[in-house]
Amino acid sequence: MDKKFTSNEEPLADLLRKASDGLLQLPDFQRGWVWDDAHIVSLLASISLSFPIGAVMTLRTGNPEVQFRPRPIEGVKLDQPQEPEFMLLDGQQRMTSLYLALHSSAPVPTRDSGGRDTLRHYYANIDACIDPSTDREDDGIVSVPENRKITSDFGRQVDLDLSTREAEIEAGHFPLDIVLDGGETMDWQIAYLENGPGERDERLDEWKRFVEAVVKPFTSYQVPAIELASSTPKEAVCQVFEKVNTGGVSLTVFELLTATFAAENFNLRDDWNTRKSKFNEHSVLARFEATDFLQIVTLLATHEARSAYVASGHESDRAPAVSCKRKDVLRLTRADYEKWAGIATNAVLRGVPFLHSECIFAGRDLPYTTQLVPLSSILAVLGPEADGLGNAQRLRQWYWCGVFGEMYGGATETRFGIDLQDVVDWVQRNGPTPRTIAASQFQAARLLTLRTRNSAAYKGLYALQMQRGGRDFRTGKPIDVLAYFDDNIDIHHIFPKKWCADHGIEGGILDSVVNKTAIDSRTNQIIGGDAPSRYLTRLQERDGIDPAELNAIVRSHGVDPMALRHDNFAAFFNQRFENLVTQIEEAMGKPANRSTDGDENPFASGGGSFERSASAL
Repeated sequence: MDKKFTSNEEPLADLLRKASDGLLQLPDFQRGWVWDDAHIVSLLASISLSFPIGAVMTLRTGNPEVQFRPRPIEGVKLDQPQEPEFMLLDGQQRMTSLYLALHSSAPVPTRDSGGRDTLRHYYANIDACIDPSTDREDDGIVSVPENRKITSDFGRQVDLDLSTREAEIEAGHFPLDIVLDGGETMDWQIAYLENGPGERDERLDEWKRFVEAVVKPFTSYQVPAIELASSTPKEAVCQVFEKVNTGGVSLTVFELLTATFAAENFNLRDDWNTRKSKFNEHSVLARFEATDFLQIVTLLATHEARSAYVASGHESDRAPAVSCKRKDVLRLTRADYEKWAGIATNAVLRGVPFLHSECIFAGRDLPYTTQLVPLSSILAVLGPEADGLGNAQRLRQWYWCGVFGEMYGGATETRFGIDLQDVVDWVQRNGPTPRTIAASQFQAARLLTLRTRNSAAYKGLYALQMQRGGRDFRTGKPIDVLAYFDDNIDIHHIFPKKWCADHGIEGGILDSVVNKTAIDSRTNQIIGGDAPSRYLTRLQERDGIDPAELNAIVRSHGVDPMALRHDNFAAFFNQRFENLVTQIEEAMGKPANRSTDGDENPFASGGGSFERSASAL
C-alpha cells in the first residue's frame, strides 16, 4: 500500500522561500488571512525562543483528479502565474503571518485589539531580548505603525522613532523583516557596530548575545511538516483540511467545488449568485443555500447514471446509488453541473407554487429547508407529470408525512436519494408506498410539546390552519398570502398567557400549539391578557361584528366558539386537540399514534392528572 503522507521538519526560511517563488500556494477554498497584531507578536516571540508553533500540512500537486485553483499566500507578488508544487492545507495563518512579517518589506496588514484595520512593522528590542528577566512577548518583540513611529499625546510626542536605519540603530531595535536575509542582516550588523550607542566592545558583546538569542533561532528554526501524497483522493483532502481547520469556519462543499471548478476556468460562485438572485424573488426560498442546490444537482446526476445503468440491462442491485452525500457532491464534474443546474433551478422555482398552495409563504415558516432538496429533485424528474391532481395529491401526502413524521431533522442525505427514487416510482409506475410515508408516525401527545416555531411540525400546523380558511378575529379576512405579508400575521395564544397563569393552567399546556393560532399583530394587541369572553365581546362592539359571524370566524380556526364565550379552557382544549390531530391525519393520509389509555389529551374525558372540569375553570 502506498504511503499517503510523510512527516519531517523543514527550515522556516525554506518554506517562506517556496511561498515567495509560488512553489507553495493555497487552494482557493482557503479563507482569507485574519490574524491580529497580538497574535503575530506572540508567534514571532515563540520562534525567537525556539518554542514550537505547530505543524504545517501540505499536499503535493500533480494528481489530475485533485485539482484546486491555487492562489499565492497573502503578500506574495508573482511576475506571472506559477503552478505550485505544494498546496498548503493547514498553517495558513501562521505561514502568512510569518511571510508578511519576515519576508516582505511592506507593512503587515492586520487588526488592532479593537478589530480596526492597521499596518504594522515588527522589531526585536536588542536590550530586552538579551535580558533573561524580560518577557519576550511583552517587551522583546515590538510592533510599530506603518510610519515606524510610536507616539503619545495625540501624536504630538514621539516615544520611539524607527523611521530610518540610523534611528533603528540608535534605538537598538532590529527589523525582523530582514532576519532571514543574511546580506541585509550583515549590513545592519556593520552599521550597528560602527554607529550604535555606547562603546564598540559593549556593542559587539550585545550583538553576539542578540544573534544567539534571536537571529539564530529564526534562521535555524525547523517547522514540523506533514506532506500528503499527490495520490490522496479529493474527498480525503477536503476531509483532512476540515479536521485540521479547527480554528476557522468549516468549509462547505460549495466552497470546495468552487475551487475545483475554478481550475477549469468556471466560476461557480458567479453562476450561483445569478441563480440565487432568482430564488431571492421568493420569500419562501430565503433560507435556500448553495449547498442545497448542489445536492439537487448531484441527485439528478446520480439518478440519471443509475437509470442508464439499469436500462442497459445490468442488475439493479449493482447500479450506482442515487445519492447526494458529501463525497458524491465533491465528485460532481463541471459537465454534470452544467447539464443539470438549469433543470435544478427551474425545479426549485416550480416548488414555490407548491409551497404556496400549502400556505407556506416565507422561509421562516418552511418546516424543513432541507426538504426542498428531494422536493425539487422529484419535480425535476417528474416534469409535467407532477401537475395532475392525483399525482399532486400523492406529492402532498409525501411532503406532509415528512413534516409531521419529523423525518428531516438529522442526517438526511440518505433519505433524499430514497425519496427521489420512491416517489418517482410511486407516481410513474404506481410502485410501492414511499418509505418516508410508510415510516412516518405522528404521536398525538406530541401536540403538548409543540410550543415554538423551532419545530417543523409546529410550522406545519400553522400552514394547515391557513389552508382551512382561518380568518382573522378582527378583520375577518382569510389569512392567505396577501394577508400574510400585509398584516404581519403570526401565531398567538387563544387563551392569553395572563388569563392562563391566573387560572392555574400549566405553562407547558398554555404554550402548546393547541392554544395558539394565526392572527394579525393588531388583533393580538386588542386581545391583550383578557379572558376570551371579554375580548370577543370587545371585538364585536369595537368593530361592529355580528356575534354569529364572529362565531364562524372562531370556528375557521378549529375552535369551539362556545368554549371561548364561557371561558371553558378544558372544553376548548379537548375539542381543539382532537381537531388538530384530525387535520394531521388527513394531511398524512394515515392515523396518528395514541397511547393505549388515551391520556395524551389531558382534558379528555377520563384524562390524566391535568384534567380540570369546566366548573373548576
